[in-house]
Amino acid sequence: MAGGGGRPRCPPGALLAVLAAVVVAAGWGEGVRAEPKEEQSIDLIRKNEVYGDTRHEVSVYVKVFTNSPFLVCMDLALSQERIIDPNYLWIGPDGTDLRGQGYVNLTETGKLMVMGFRVSMSGAYTCTLSHKVIETTTQQEIEMVEAYKFMVYAYREADHAYQMSVRFSTTLCRQKTDGLFVSKLIKILQSTISHLTCHITKSSYKCHSIRTPKNGLQYELFVNFLVNPFAPGWEEICHKVPYDCEDVTNRRVRQAAERIGKFFHQLKQVLKNEFHAVPTIQYVDNSFSMTPIDSCRPGFGKSHHTHQNCASCCVVCGPGTYSPNNEVTCRTCASPQARVYGAEFC
Repeated sequence: MAGGGGRPRCPPGALLAVLAAVVVAAGWGEGVRAEPKEEQSIDLIRKNEVYGDTRHEVSVYVKVFTNSPFLVCMDLALSQERIIDPNYLWIGPDGTDLRGQGYVNLTETGKLMVMGFRVSMSGAYTCTLSHKVIETTTQQEIEMVEAYKFMVYAYREADHAYQMSVRFSTTLCRQKTDGLFVSKLIKILQSTISHLTCHITKSSYKCHSIRTPKNGLQYELFVNFLVNPFAPGWEEICHKVPYDCEDVTNRRVRQAAERIGKFFHQLKQVLKNEFHAVPTIQYVDNSFSMTPIDSCRPGFGKSHHTHQNCASCCVVCGPGTYSPNNEVTCRTCASPQARVYGAEFC
């Protein structure tokens, strides 16, 4: 039975003191900065060229505010051949001839790059290639025409948060004592990540009685909380790097999650090596777990069916759909009013 013989027990405050000591020993106070890690953004396009295909449209995903890859006005097989008198005509999503447009780089060999990609630039880019084929025997010139269609979509990296859970054994479920312990625990954890402009939300706990085959009836405290990168001050960081805001916030929340994981790992070692009396509330070995949770900015969503090649990205909502909040799906409009990309309402 819990609370029986064995090593002497000490009150929950002793464990809280150890929690604080772990923070101090690890140097996790205010003003500490984690070492930056290499960015690991999604590399959707391995090359900087995407070839067309006369048999079907080609989907291309471009991160907002970056340049698209070169869209090549021919298929890969044709690119290996000699082409006589080629002529290229590129038409944008709004039906505009793209020659001379300031936001595109259009080469003399028919390659198109869309620069500083915005949400409104999403849509169908079509190219018509006309060229001549000369018969070897008759020297007759035959005019050939091929059409290529590229569906180009703006995307963002998903915003990451982490759902975390941890368990503590206790001698008995006492709501007041348990509540004070969890409150102090969250404050200590918050102090380890506050400099990363991340914070802990949606914390909750519940005490359960558990019967085990060997040890009889025991009690465990189940603690859950969410770590996200949107603590007060995060907007100021985004203002410094507006084009890659999600990259910055995702890096910081990843660092915060790693710090909390390290905290519980060190806590296990401290309790094992330093405590001579068993705390009334004690960390359950290997009980810490975390699960990433994604969200998308308004006007963006995920679709494994529609965007299989960018399933992990937040892709701009297409015409007839919208996303008003930070969910991960684009909703269908009741009436076909939203005819633009990236609609936040119908």
